[in-house]
Amino acid sequence: MQVQKKMVSRGARLVGVFALTALAAAAQAQETFKVGIVSFLSGQAAESFGIPAVNGAKVLVEAFNKGEAPAPYNKPGFGGMKIEAVYVDENGGATKQVQELRNLYDREKVDAVVGYVSSGDCLAVAPVAEELKKFLILYDCGTPRVFEDAKYSYVFRTASHGTMDNVALARYLKARNIKAESYNLINQDYAWGHDSRADFKAAMSQLYPQAKVGEDLLPKFGAGQYGTEISALTSKRADVTHSSLWGGDLQAFVLQSGPRGLFKRSQVVLSAADHVLTPLGDKMPDGTILGARGAYGLLAPKSPLNDWWWSLYEKGYNTYPAQAPYRMAQALMGLKLAAEKAMAANGGKKPTSEQLAAALKGSEWDAPGGRIRMTLGDGHQATQPTAIGKTRFDAGKKMVVLEDIQRFPAECVNPPAGVKSEDWIKGGMAGAKCE
Repeated sequence: MQVQKKMVSRGARLVGVFALTALAAAAQAQETFKVGIVSFLSGQAAESFGIPAVNGAKVLVEAFNKGEAPAPYNKPGFGGMKIEAVYVDENGGATKQVQELRNLYDREKVDAVVGYVSSGDCLAVAPVAEELKKFLILYDCGTPRVFEDAKYSYVFRTASHGTMDNVALARYLKARNIKAESYNLINQDYAWGHDSRADFKAAMSQLYPQAKVGEDLLPKFGAGQYGTEISALTSKRADVTHSSLWGGDLQAFVLQSGPRGLFKRSQVVLSAADHVLTPLGDKMPDGTILGARGAYGLLAPKSPLNDWWWSLYEKGYNTYPAQAPYRMAQALMGLKLAAEKAMAANGGKKPTSEQLAAALKGSEWDAPGGRIRMTLGDGHQATQPTAIGKTRFDAGKKMVVLEDIQRFPAECVNPPAGVKSEDWIKGGMAGAKCE
């Protein structure tokens, strides 16, 4: 009897141990990886940029959680951890975004943040994430200054900066022998606009050294009304008109300047314009030369991964993905691979910020728009290939299509490691490989 009681007692303890082990395993299996995703959900940048980016995140996170993405992204969640996304509106300015970032880390307890379209916001939040020693991916903003003027351990940008866009535009003009004895510029009066303007002017000085700069306009971000600027651009005619306007500002500029003949009097080149093609439709003038800040959307290369991504987004939203969701996708794909690489090295545990940073630094991966390589900024800044094309409204398809597309390798339009963009361009873009 005594032996029987001891056996029962021992059996109960074993059952208890097994139960605790099962509960621990279940808890680990149910552990989540929480991601803060920040983009414009309101304001002039929401319709054509912020909301499509968030939509891209939603369908991709769902596909990741279900294990329905193609290899190497086919493991459910992040290494088996369910992805939980917290969405935050970027509208409101840099001071507000700094506070929102702190809230994401401190209150929401996110494991990583992926976000920011505005260059001003990126310049503001990056030092804060570094100070907090928290992992941050900048998925879009274009200013080269983020990693050219500072060094970070916890901050990454998984897309090329704006130098690529403007060098590619100038190279496209030159490759087609487009006359450019004079050119005008209109760019927004903040970091993105100033940097885009400087890079395009520097690239033109190398490829078109005799070209003269005419109007050089810097309207404020969100201006919306461009009557004065359009008058200046049409009265002081130039062979080429350059702009890095985007979002609602770009839509307003096209709608207001098209009827006044600007696109007929000058070859307009737009560095970041594919995202307005769908909302503008036949209001986008034919023959406009534009980029998408990468080989995205109608400029994307043919590949199984791009076909899958295009179909996933189109089924979800009944439209094709443009640059913003592409950039969001490549950020989340890079984060997924980094998380799983870190987990493979740490015994399958949720990775820390330090472990995520070590895994993403200097890495590379395939994305729908091409190969992403973290080659600049000491392994924290991506380079990638890009493409430029020319618009034509196709009445049969009832959409704008892009023709005469030229693709540029990353090494053709990005500076080499350790060289600032401005210095590289002014130095004749030494070492560029454009074949």
